[in-house]
Amino acid sequence: MAGFRTFLKSGHTPTLFAAFFYLTFSFVIWVMNGAMAPFISEEFNLTPAQKGLLLSIPIVAGAIMRFPLGLLAQYVGRKTATLVELALICFTMAYGYFFVQSYDDMLKMALLLGVAGASFGVAMSLGSGWYPPKYKGLAMGLVGAGNAGTAIAALLAPPLAQAYGWQTVYGFAAIASVVPMLVVAFMAKEPPDRDEHAKIRDHLACLLEKDGWVFSLIYVVTFGGFIGITTFLPTYYYDQFGVSKVQAGQLTMLAALMGAVVRIFGGWISDHWGGVNTLTVVLVVVSFALVGVGLSSHSIVLTTLLLIVCFAALGAGNGALFQLVPLRWPTSTAVAGSMIGEIGALGGGLVPAMMGQSKQHTDSFLTGFIVMAVFSVLMLGVMRTMQVRWTRTWAEKGGRARTTPDLRTPQPHSP
Repeated sequence: MAGFRTFLKSGHTPTLFAAFFYLTFSFVIWVMNGAMAPFISEEFNLTPAQKGLLLSIPIVAGAIMRFPLGLLAQYVGRKTATLVELALICFTMAYGYFFVQSYDDMLKMALLLGVAGASFGVAMSLGSGWYPPKYKGLAMGLVGAGNAGTAIAALLAPPLAQAYGWQTVYGFAAIASVVPMLVVAFMAKEPPDRDEHAKIRDHLACLLEKDGWVFSLIYVVTFGGFIGITTFLPTYYYDQFGVSKVQAGQLTMLAALMGAVVRIFGGWISDHWGGVNTLTVVLVVVSFALVGVGLSSHSIVLTTLLLIVCFAALGAGNGALFQLVPLRWPTSTAVAGSMIGEIGALGGGLVPAMMGQSKQHTDSFLTGFIVMAVFSVLMLGVMRTMQVRWTRTWAEKGGRARTTPDLRTPQPHSP
């Protein structure tokens, strides 16, 4: 407890809380269609492929919007960028309430929902920007626990949709968006770690480096898997096991909440044990758990237990990877984090579509789970190869922060 108090005193706690609250609300909005998918599917009589497409679009759109928002935040400030994004979320929810009447309208709504998914890199940098390198993992883990918004959406949206109609839930969300705006406006304080004079090439450097792409592909597994599977789970439970729409949301909540909570632990243990070491365990567990889920489609209990294990590993992996990001790009964390988050979320956007196609063409979801497991093993091999150079240039053994960090971009750059 004394160590945690020391951590809090080393930074700005109100900003940390504001970033967490902002990210939590953004995730509620981002996965809202997934949480209400059984209602929407019934309304428009959708095929498995149509369901997959509808659920993939918000994830992909959010991924595409992340990097531009991160770049904007680097110049106008993360607090300002956050308030702009929350205003756009309010507009999106109003559109959904007043104008969605058909499946084509739902596709447009799904595209607009992507604005909520753009929040991640900015929120992480806003919340952790006041903290020293040795506490970055824990700070980012606490902010990243805003992933719990996926669990909140799965828990609250289905019963609200059942009681008032799924479209009315958009109206509730539009009104609720005022709350995070006020929290950010009055509690957040712009961190001092932003380089206002950096050239755009400096901010885009992570796009040109091998490390940036390796981090991004690992994040496809940890975060892409988290957001993609969470979005699809209500549909999976409803179609595979025949549970009610509300029960499908409650079961999804169990897994999503585990992933969000364990993210804090992932950041904390990575500060002490090293992000590379943590990710090694994570990728092994994820690969076995995913195959297990695919093979346990006969048992809802076994499926749920395996999903909880899988999501715990995914959450820890998200925390571990973002413990490494500020060590590798200390002066452009918002942009690097947004780029990595963008690629990771793009990968996650493929998950619902892939699962829908798997079900439509093979009458089973097994193929989709196996593909994700194989990709996890491949990323483990890539990371273990790259970590040899990482520990020679910008990190201690296992991926821990160096005692005397060099705030310059590490040399040499990877081609």
